[in-house]
Amino acid sequence: LGKETDTQDLSGTVIRQMPVSCTENEVRNAAASFLGTYSQLPPMYSALKVNGKKLCDLARAGVEVERRHRQVICYEIEVLWLRLPRVKLRVHCSKGTYIRTLCHDIGQKLGCGGCMEELLRTRVGIFQLDNAYRLEQIQGMAKEHRLEEILLPVDRLFLHDPKAEVLPQFSRLLLNGNRLPKQALTAAAESGEDTQTVRVYFGSEFYALYQYDPLRGDYKPVKIFGQIQQNGRNRA
Repeated sequence: LGKETDTQDLSGTVIRQMPVSCTENEVRNAAASFLGTYSQLPPMYSALKVNGKKLCDLARAGVEVERRHRQVICYEIEVLWLRLPRVKLRVHCSKGTYIRTLCHDIGQKLGCGGCMEELLRTRVGIFQLDNAYRLEQIQGMAKEHRLEEILLPVDRLFLHDPKAEVLPQFSRLLLNGNRLPKQALTAAAESGEDTQTVRVYFGSEFYALYQYDPLRGDYKPVKIFGQIQQNGRNRA
């Protein structure tokens, strides 16, 4: 707290410094005020594009452009400790949330300014830091031909989508990447909704993602992952 930079973190140039006179309770209340949905203005130093140009490239050229606020969600904001002017937070947020902007906004609310000193991402979707590997570890395992030990099956990325199997009499449609009638899939509507994406399996093999098309009343392919056997050759 008490410091603002052009990048909203300590890697940038300090543009303003102010004394920090707020109390710990005021800091906790300010952080808590951003719980839920809030309108966040993306920073200039970001990879977002405006008229085909990255904001960070424009910022480095000294050009500032108008940006649109975006709705982001902070599901949880926990103050881990306060040693003013430093505050350590744990944040559970939606995709697209800039934590350094959140730090900036908390500082603005307190009237003293603020920026992010460091950031540790502990989870992205189903992937957690405890299960992560450093690049040098992966390189070492590759040299030892042990990558299979840590590679995850592709369908792990889509476990939030219902699972469906193609019935044998419709398998050719799947193998050719065609649309599938509703009756071609088993348990295609486990959640009770047709307007969804499903994981389609050919036997025990995850094969594709399909999405229900309410206009035609069938499923259209979104992405094919399986191997199609044609004339003795495999193609993805």
